[in-house]
Parts: sequence; C-alpha cells; structure tokens
Amino acid sequence: MNFSELLKTIKGKSLAAPIIVVLILGMMVLPVPPFILDVLFTFNIALSIIVLLTALYTVRPLDFMVFPTVLLVTTILRLALNVASTRVVLSDGHTGPGAAGKVIESFGNFLIAGDYLVGAIVFIILTIINFVVITKGAGRIAEVGARFALDAMPGKQMAIDADLNAGMIGEAEARKRRTEVGQEAEFYGAMDGASKYVRGDAVAGIIITIINIIGGVAIGMLQHNLAFSKAMDTYLLLAIGDGLVAQIPSLIISLAAGAVVSRVASDQDIGSQLANQVFMRPEVLYITAIIIGSLGLIPGMPNLAFLLFSGIIAGLGYNLSRKAKLAETQSNEAVIAPPIEMEEASWKDVSPLHVLGLEVGYRLINLVDKNQNGELLRRIKGIRKKFAQEIGFLPPTVHIRDNLELRPNAYRITLKGVEVGFGESNANQFMAINPGMVTGTLPGTPTKDPAFGLDATWIDASLQEHAQSLGYTVVDAGTVIATHLNHIMSSHAAELLGRQEVQTLVEHIGKESTKFIEDLVPKVIPLTTLQKVLQNLLEEGVHIRDIYTIIESISENIGKSQDPIYLTSVVRIAIGRAIVNQISPGSQEIPVMTLDTQLEKLLLQAVMNNSDESAIEPGLAETLTNETTKATRIQEDLGFTPILLVPGPMRSMLSQFLRRKLPQLKVLSHSELPSTRNIRVTNLIGALG
Repeated sequence: MNFSELLKTIKGKSLAAPIIVVLILGMMVLPVPPFILDVLFTFNIALSIIVLLTALYTVRPLDFMVFPTVLLVTTILRLALNVASTRVVLSDGHTGPGAAGKVIESFGNFLIAGDYLVGAIVFIILTIINFVVITKGAGRIAEVGARFALDAMPGKQMAIDADLNAGMIGEAEARKRRTEVGQEAEFYGAMDGASKYVRGDAVAGIIITIINIIGGVAIGMLQHNLAFSKAMDTYLLLAIGDGLVAQIPSLIISLAAGAVVSRVASDQDIGSQLANQVFMRPEVLYITAIIIGSLGLIPGMPNLAFLLFSGIIAGLGYNLSRKAKLAETQSNEAVIAPPIEMEEASWKDVSPLHVLGLEVGYRLINLVDKNQNGELLRRIKGIRKKFAQEIGFLPPTVHIRDNLELRPNAYRITLKGVEVGFGESNANQFMAINPGMVTGTLPGTPTKDPAFGLDATWIDASLQEHAQSLGYTVVDAGTVIATHLNHIMSSHAAELLGRQEVQTLVEHIGKESTKFIEDLVPKVIPLTTLQKVLQNLLEEGVHIRDIYTIIESISENIGKSQDPIYLTSVVRIAIGRAIVNQISPGSQEIPVMTLDTQLEKLLLQAVMNNSDESAIEPGLAETLTNETTKATRIQEDLGFTPILLVPGPMRSMLSQFLRRKLPQLKVLSHSELPSTRNIRVTNLIGALG
C-alpha cells in the first residue's frame, strides 16, 4: 500500500476520535494560550448544547448509542480544560482577571456581579444541583435500567422466536431485533458506568475550584507580593469563572444523561410527549386556571402575574375544548343518502363463500384497519409468505371483516364459511404465555392461549418487561390473533389447496419447466388426481415444496393404478428423506415406536381383507388406540417426536385411524426411511399376551 492509498484509508470521520483524544491529552501537558482557551471553552459549551438537544429529540435510546462514549469524552475534555486553565490562572493570575481569557473573566464577573460571597454561594448551589440531584438521579435510573434490561433479555429473545415461528417476521428482522436486544442491554450497562464519570466530574469541579482559590491567593501573596484583598479579589473571580465555565456544560450534559435514561420508549421525542401528554387535557387546564386565578385574588399576592397566567391557561384549555368538539362534530356528521328503490333479486346477490375468513369485534377493528396502519394486516401478509415458503403453495387471501354480533374483543376464523377457530384478544393489553418454566406469577386476567391452549395471563403494558424477566413469552393482541391464524392455516392446509391453487401452482412451475409440465399435466396426470395426492400429503403434515419429485413419481406409477392412496404411498417413498428430515431433523438416529408382532399380524390381516379403517374390529381398535396413546405420551416425556414405524401396506390405514386421536403422531413405513438414517426402537405397542 502506497502513501496515497494509506491517506485514503484513514481520512474522513475515522480520524475525528483519535484527533480529539490527542488534543485532550495535549491540553493536560502543554501550556494553552488564553485565546485558545476561549475557543475551547466556547466549543465545550456548544458541544454540550448539541448533546442535550440530540438527547431531547431522540425517539429511542438506541438511536443515540454513542452517548456513553460522548459522556466519557466530554468529561475528559472538561477536566483537561480545567487543568489547562488552572495552569494559566496560577501562573499568570497576578496580572489581572483577564489572564485566563475573556470567557473565564466574563463568566466570573457575570456570576459574582460585585459580591464575591453571593457569587461563591451561587456557584456552590449550581454544583450541588448537578451533583446531588441530576447526576445522582440519572445514575440510579441507569443502574436500575441496566438490571432490568439484563433480566428481560431471555423473555425478549423468546418473544422474537415466537414471532419468527408464527411468521410475523422474517429471519432478517429477527436477527435485527436480537441485535437490538443485546445493544439495549449493553447501552444501559454502559450508561450505568458512564454516569459515574459525570458524578466524579462534579466532585472534581468543586475540588479544582477550591485549589484555584487557595493556591492562587498563596501564590499571589508569596510570589507576587499582592495584598490579601487584592489576591482574593483576583483569584476568587478567576476560580469561580473557571469553575462556572466547566460546571455549566457539565450541568447540561448531566441533564442530557437524565433525559436519555429516564424516558419511556415511544415513537415520539420528549418535546412531543410533553406537549401531547401534559397540555392536552382541557379539564386539567381549567382547574389549574381556577387555582392560579384564586391565588391572584388574595391581597398582597402579585395579582397581575397570577391573573395573567390564569387567563393564558384558561384560553389554552378553551382552545383545546373547541378543537375536540369540532373533531367530534365532523366525525358524527353522516351523509344522508337518497332513498334507493328496492331492486329485484338477481345473481349479483349470490356471492361465493371466501375460503379463509377472519371476523373481529369492534374493539379489534383498529388492528385490521388499513387507514389506521393496522399491525395485523402486515402480519397476515407475513404469515401467508411464510406458509408459501414452508408448505409449498400460496394460500388463499384472508378475507377480513368486522362482525358486530361478536363480543367487542372477540374474533373468529372461518374456513369456507364455517368457524374453525375462536378467541378473544384485548387490544390494549399483552398476553403473557407460560411456556412451562416461569419463575413467578403475574397480576392480570387468567386465560388460555387460543392457538395451543397454554396457560396465559392478560397483563397491562407496564408489566411487559417484568413478565419477560420471569420467563413468560409476552405478545401483543395482534400477535395472539396472527399466531392462532397461522396455526389454523397449517392444520387445515389440505382444505386450503383447492383446484384453483393447484392450477396456479402448475402454471407457476411451468414457467421454469414448460416442457416438463406440458408432457405430464394434464396429459398423463389428471389435475384432480394431482390435487388429491397433494391433499393427502398435506393432511399428514408433509410439505409439497418438492413438487417436481412428486409429479415425476406420480407419472411413473399412474400406469399401475390411478388410486390416489396408492399414488400417495409411492410419492411418500420418493420424498422419504424430506419427510424424515421434517419430522426428525439433524440426528442420524431416529427414536421410533413399533407394533408388537401379534398385533401387527392382526392388523395386516384386516388390511388384506379391507384397506378401510372400519375393517379393524372394535375391541382391537380400542386396544390399539389406548396402547398407542400411552406410548406416545412416554415418547413426548422423553423429549422425542412420537414416530410409529409400520409395514408399508398398513401405513395409510393406521395413519388415518390414529390421526383423529393423536394428531401429533407421525406414522412412517419402513420403505420411507432413507438408508443414511438409523432407527432405535424405544417402545413396543400392544403386547397382547
């Protein structure tokens, strides 16, 4: 790398921090002329104001992540200026008040104003305000915030995983949120430590001022033969001016630190929050105006000031009331439509049922209102996208409408006009779901997670972080509905795959493999047969992403039989590796359950006589169901996916028979297992001896 390339590499903003650090260290060691001190003191004040305004306009703490470092740099800068000014004050202070520059002299004269005692007291009060009130309070808030941020990290991570699994967010968004959770904890931890710098800076300011006064008077009297009164006048003005020039930026930075750590997360800056939350209630302003006006009527009070402010506050309240009434009037104005002549019934009155529907009560309308940026609308789009990526076809659009017959917080999910899911979601609260390992209880309304039936509690928004720190998975009202909808769509995927969806799927893959599709569908494989095979796969939770292998397998075997059950079995063998990996990913060894030999023979005999599940004798069916239920429970307690391994001829019948009672059970045939995976029999079902 040549010199020009080196300059290109290091130029720009990356040089700012090293230059500032070098200059600060230089001020501590090298003498600084008074004019340069004036410039640096002015820069310090301007920098502190910039930091304060940035903090006030920051919406989230993470938008100002560099703030802990800024606290450190500004603190060291002030101390370096104190060291440089102390050197000038003690060495040249005998020449007069202007020895350390115009800024220190002006601030000293402004504060002292001819009375040194008053000036000293005011300076001490400013220092106490900074040290005892602002800095101490901000440090305490930062300490508590750091502790709660660390405690809430596991719960927040679980909430992100829940959103990811429910399809509300993608992997990139989840990665971004996880990074923000870690950054938030690091930010509050850094603020907890950085606040100690500000507090130490306030103490150092007092000590440096005392040293300047005592040391300056001693040097002026002993080395420069100044009278005590003259030395006191000169060095007291310089010391207090120097302390004030450093203390004002310190006070501003402390205020900025307090503003950053004390604010509650919102989508508004602090100024907007104050305006919207403090001065937006007319009744509060009216009562305040009455109280202030009453005080103004008391004899001896500054009547003009009190009555003036009473009038201003009352006027502001009246203005807010007038705007509120105007907005209410405009919202209540209804356009009276002209009477419409009753028309004859026509085919327009017949509308087809929507495949997938979501109906909500009136309190949930804002979640699905496009004009109000309904959060649930965006999440439903994410659910459909994730469904298409994982299952293998694009599901129908979710038709959303309000239903005033439902309870205000209720919703229901319909499939072809029939209700398949129902629940309630409190729009202004959060659901804290117990995943089974929480460390405490929460105040709120007990309920059940509508999607999976887990114990849950509706809590206020203020308890969100506390609930996460106890191990609860906390989700908002929109996420509750979205998760339930996602679960319904996954469990009814076969019914969502209609003829239109199959046709669209074939056309979609035909764009990439035109010849492949033209030769097979529908010339060799009827569309109805393909639809039935795909539905059979989806009913057992098998995704259909590998549509090419599925179509190839059907085309190779449709000459033997057009029975969808037979074709489904050969397709399952063709995509066996994907099925097994979907059920038991990663591990080379698959824990399975198998049938007792005697029970297996009886079932094989039933299949040979009749492949329908009704061929199983009632007593045998009851025994099979009970024994399989016990074995499944044991598998789940061991942490294994319940997998039943059976001979190929009976797989379809057993899967159909057991699916009603045990939807979580996966029934595989020996021929579906890939040669690269080993099996381990962990349970034997139905020893009839």
